[in-house]
Amino acid sequence: MNKEAQPGTVYLAGAGPGDPGLLTLSTIQLLQTADVILPDDLVSDEILALASPTAEIIPVGKRCGQPRITQAEIHALMLQHASADRSVLRLKSGDPLIFGRAGEEIAFLRDHAIPFEIIPGITTAFAVAANLRTPLTDRTSASKLILATAHHAAGKLEVTPKWTGAFPEDATLVIYMPGRDFRALADDLIQSGIAPETPCVAVSKATTSDEHVHTTTLAQLDNSTVGPAPVVLLIGHAIQPA
Repeated sequence: MNKEAQPGTVYLAGAGPGDPGLLTLSTIQLLQTADVILPDDLVSDEILALASPTAEIIPVGKRCGQPRITQAEIHALMLQHASADRSVLRLKSGDPLIFGRAGEEIAFLRDHAIPFEIIPGITTAFAVAANLRTPLTDRTSASKLILATAHHAAGKLEVTPKWTGAFPEDATLVIYMPGRDFRALADDLIQSGIAPETPCVAVSKATTSDEHVHTTTLAQLDNSTVGPAPVVLLIGHAIQPA
């Protein structure tokens, strides 16, 4: 299907976890035809190299809670360029609808009557599981998949995922943006009801040439053994890396 970028339209698209081979054909077509590209910090240089040589690329990344640009400024850029009849590719790492503040951008675009489309991408959890050759669900051990983040909006006090009641035994938990205190996070999860011996895999810089995989249990998860950010944690009995 032809997905050539149209003037005055904003595209919220997923760039996947980093490997250009995991881009969708639609996102590749938009990279090649968009007038303006607004990429997140985690969108790799290899992916941006696929952009049209005439495209204006304006990085709008935020890392570790320290934005180089505010969300309001991102909104203003989308409005400015779409109103000038330019096509805008808002390129997000992973899938645009998972932990990417897409809700705020969608609301802004609707409020300003700016035409927009959403192009899904491969979220990190799915790419990591594929590389590990492990399922995320299993008929005998995991009938639930929970995607969570330990990163919260300003003003919230929680530093780790919380649940009321016992954590489901038949669940796989994937934690995006877990922070750097993995030992405290593991202790909190154990207190939430997850057994200490539950398998845990920490993957740093997933799908890139610098990928680092650490396989352990929740009880043995340690700060010093996990690679640099970005990191995703996979926890559950269905996780059985090859």
